[in-house]
Amino acid sequence: MIRFALALLLLIPQGKQIPPAGVPVPSADRAELETGLKQLAAELEPLRKAKGDLHADVEIFYKAVHDALAHDEFLNAKDIPSGKELLKVGLERAKELKEGKPGWATATGSVVRGYVSKIDGSVQPYGLVVPASYKPDHKHRLDFWLHGRDENLTDLHFVQGRLKGKTAFNPPDTIVCDLYGRFCNASKFAGEVDLFEALDSIKKRYSIDENRICVRGFSMGGASTWHLGAHHAGLWACVAPGAGFAETPVYSNIYKDAVKPTPWQETLWHMYNATDYAENYFNTNLVAYSGEIDPQKAAADTMAKALKDVGIDMIHIIGPKTAHAYEKNAKEEVAKKVDEFATEGRDPNPKKVRFTTWTLRYNEMRWVTVDGLEKHWERAQVEAEQDSGKATLTTKNVSALSLTLPGPTKVVIDGVELAAAPHYRKADGKWAAGSVEGLVKRHGLQGPIDDAFMDSFVMVTPTGKPLNEKVGAWVASEQERAITMWRRFFRGDARVVKDDAVNDAQIAESNLVLWGDPSSNKVLAKIADKLPLKWTEKTVTVGAKTYDAESHAAVLIYPNPLNPKKYVVLNSGYTFQDQSPMSNARHVSMLPDWAVVDVAAKKPVAADFFGEKWEWK
Repeated sequence: MIRFALALLLLIPQGKQIPPAGVPVPSADRAELETGLKQLAAELEPLRKAKGDLHADVEIFYKAVHDALAHDEFLNAKDIPSGKELLKVGLERAKELKEGKPGWATATGSVVRGYVSKIDGSVQPYGLVVPASYKPDHKHRLDFWLHGRDENLTDLHFVQGRLKGKTAFNPPDTIVCDLYGRFCNASKFAGEVDLFEALDSIKKRYSIDENRICVRGFSMGGASTWHLGAHHAGLWACVAPGAGFAETPVYSNIYKDAVKPTPWQETLWHMYNATDYAENYFNTNLVAYSGEIDPQKAAADTMAKALKDVGIDMIHIIGPKTAHAYEKNAKEEVAKKVDEFATEGRDPNPKKVRFTTWTLRYNEMRWVTVDGLEKHWERAQVEAEQDSGKATLTTKNVSALSLTLPGPTKVVIDGVELAAAPHYRKADGKWAAGSVEGLVKRHGLQGPIDDAFMDSFVMVTPTGKPLNEKVGAWVASEQERAITMWRRFFRGDARVVKDDAVNDAQIAESNLVLWGDPSSNKVLAKIADKLPLKWTEKTVTVGAKTYDAESHAAVLIYPNPLNPKKYVVLNSGYTFQDQSPMSNARHVSMLPDWAVVDVAAKKPVAADFFGEKWEWK
């Protein structure tokens, strides 16, 4: 158990607001915008009830203008006429959809589309450039373009820009997706999920060659590309980051801070540090770009060293005498190299796979899936090779795995020969066929707290009297802040329900974020005796340690006793809220699986991870 009495630098609120506050909207313009929103809302109502998902392509216009007006996000005077224009486009689309003739669905050129996110039910936009050569019966290459840091990139700005905008690279006969990524988070957490939800939406609507998907971006988008490329290497034909950052501690100069981060925060850097997953680039093609005099070239140099340490040479194209931009000739060289790899495409069934992970959040590489770790947040590795109906694997820190192969007749894991089976696990240190069973950490149920916000979640508000008024006031304040920060930073409205209104569908489909204590929250009271803590009027007991309940509250993530396939979270939104306005390299989990918070000081006094069976360590 880790205890701290000092305030932590990385938990101090930074004060800066992003997106920034907007300009006043004149009353006449506000009235016109409100009238347009009412008209579009009325048109949307029956469209939402109809079959299909095309209403999302209309609703992105409503959301862009509604949120700007409701939350003071008309950031300059030009945004006001832009809002009016977006309402017109939304009404035109609603009319087309009502008549069964959605022209944008088959349009080429710049097109803005949307999907409904599983995470919070919000509508999220994405931009496409559809080539004039597009044919539904031909499988097309798809490139993701990940944008740079833009603290003004509200939904309104993104949608307006993508209606007319071009992307940095437009290869022939290629669909290019300009990803919103839920604003300004370097494709982390919900921003990461956004890519895969957008990809699912695109594959439903267009003919995509899954072996010719590339991911690329510049600056913050380069950082997004580094981590998406490393964590999901098996999905891409090519990964092409430009500038950006690749890890947290060095880029952010954290070790130069007056107060060092906590041990659990250092541990959690292993979630998004691309350097820690460098070996995974064995499974794809990598083309990095840097300006010669760009300070962010250091990220590519850092990755080059990490790659060299695992025996991989990195293609690194450098723009001479260039700062933070693509140099013309170097850009052409990047485009040519990426096009070559995209044309070749990825091998859908490679003979050899190399895989590194630190968490079951990232557990797949081609035909290998890691289902269990011996110890989370320590390096786990699999090297696998198939030949003549035989698959041979060597592992480190892996306790269970699955294989998806056409049909090997023999499998050898760490020297143990086994009959072919879909699943394998270690029992008493020996490999055997079989699946993971019981209460264990597994993909999507491995923590930390922030993991609950990468899937469907519902915030559950307490209706009862808290055990302690001081703690109750802290809970109410933290819930309000969590809802506000989710909307500001991840561009959606958290689903909120009272504790006496939680239904079976929500328990079955969503992670439950329970605010309060066993006295104030009815759902928490129902499961309190099945959670690994004891919370009474006088004390909060976690593990072997007891705290005064008059000044402390429990924060926790754990499999939900009402539905062990989903999480229950106590008293926490995403944990890096105070880091949101800062460098994207600081957008990392700030708490592990559990914590005890001093509600007056608003800081954790203890925190740690559960073990692999969700036990106290």
